[in-house]
Amino acid sequence: MTTETAGRKSTDPVVPTVRLAVDKLAPHINRAMNALDAAAREVSLEAPLLELVRARASQLNGCAYCVDTHSKDARDGGESERRLYALPVWRETPFFTARERAALEVTEAVTRLADHHIGDEVYGRAAAHFTDKELAELIWAITVINAWNRLGATARPWPLDPIGA
Repeated sequence: MTTETAGRKSTDPVVPTVRLAVDKLAPHINRAMNALDAAAREVSLEAPLLELVRARASQLNGCAYCVDTHSKDARDGGESERRLYALPVWRETPFFTARERAALEVTEAVTRLADHHIGDEVYGRAAAHFTDKELAELIWAITVINAWNRLGATARPWPLDPIGA
């Protein structure tokens, strides 16, 4: 059974459209953001860990494009589908190392700053698994993906390829 809503059947897939092409409307800022993103990728941290961080922050921020992109990038980098499926409930699974768990905990704390500041306990657990340099790089990576997420979730400047495309 289907229903009609503004000419669209309820069984039709939702295909979000581009709201605002912020990258094209403010290209100088987009270039700066791309440069910041490139710098945040030139780090000593392992790429698979960074993709988990990017995917988790994207989930928390509700950026469909970023979740799709970073889940694909993680899979392309060798990440298992099982771990990607478990990412929203990482605390409840044995699938992640102590280092990954510390990174995910910091990711959630940085992403959800409005809920609470990052406590000494969270910071201490992360500091036990990362050097100061690595922790700085991790915080930068989380900050950058949060900026991209906010652009993506608000302006939806990049279209998602439909399934089968």
